[in-house]
Amino acid sequence: MADRCLTVAQVAELLGTTERFPRRLVEERRIRYVKVGRHVRIPESAVEEFIESHTVEPIRLHRAGVRRVA
Repeated sequence: MADRCLTVAQVAELLGTTERFPRRLVEERRIRYVKVGRHVRIPESAVEEFIESHTVEPIRLHRAGVRRVA
């Protein structure tokens, strides 16, 4: 089945940002996109990949305390 292509506005809503952010991602080629004539569409899987690759996992602390290196 083909990947659903989203508009810039849909991607912005999904990410909780303004339209400027996904447009900048496209301009800087930091996310995969498809050109349909003069229109830009972003595959839903590209948005999922972007989120996955920019997700920061929390640091797990030991209960005994944390040693700090000077």
